[in-house]
Amino acid sequence: MKKIPAKLKSGKVGKQNSSNDNHERYAAFLRGINIGGHKKVPMADLKKMLEKIGFTNVQTVLASGNVVFDSAEKNLAAIKETIEKKINEAFGFQVKTIVHSMNEIKSLVSSDPFKGIEVTKETRLYVTFLSHKPKSTFKAPYQSPDKLFQILKATDYALFGVLSVKDAHSVDAMNFIDKEFGKEVTTRNWNTIVKVASLG
Repeated sequence: MKKIPAKLKSGKVGKQNSSNDNHERYAAFLRGINIGGHKKVPMADLKKMLEKIGFTNVQTVLASGNVVFDSAEKNLAAIKETIEKKINEAFGFQVKTIVHSMNEIKSLVSSDPFKGIEVTKETRLYVTFLSHKPKSTFKAPYQSPDKLFQILKATDYALFGVLSVKDAHSVDAMNFIDKEFGKEVTTRNWNTIVKVASLG
């Protein structure tokens, strides 16, 4: 694990000006919040918390824990650990967080990973972010035995999945991913990722 810079150990990243060329835009994805009344994190409170840390131009997307912000800090591990620490302090529980630069998210969207997939009202497209390069021997493409869930592609930091909800449930697909890649992952609908990228 990378050493956290001193300015982040205190939970402060300093007051920032988004017009400064040294600042970069990031997207953070929080795992498992606001589901069935568990781990409630109001987005307005999350936004205020991140602004108090020192991030600027903070914007949230939906209630599933997607937030975009500017920071002069370049160490993704440091940003991640600071956010996790402050959420624990503010809300009283741990929330795994995955952080990517906005350039990475926009590149992901522009790569059009679901090109050629026929989308119907029963089709769901998902991106699962991995916190680290998987140790699993998993190889893509993958199709579940019932042929209702596919993983089209796997990179060092993301999986691209397609689920038919006609007879399957997303929880089954998520359980498979957790079993194969561990619980330090978080999954989003493709439409959510596109919305996040639009804020870059």
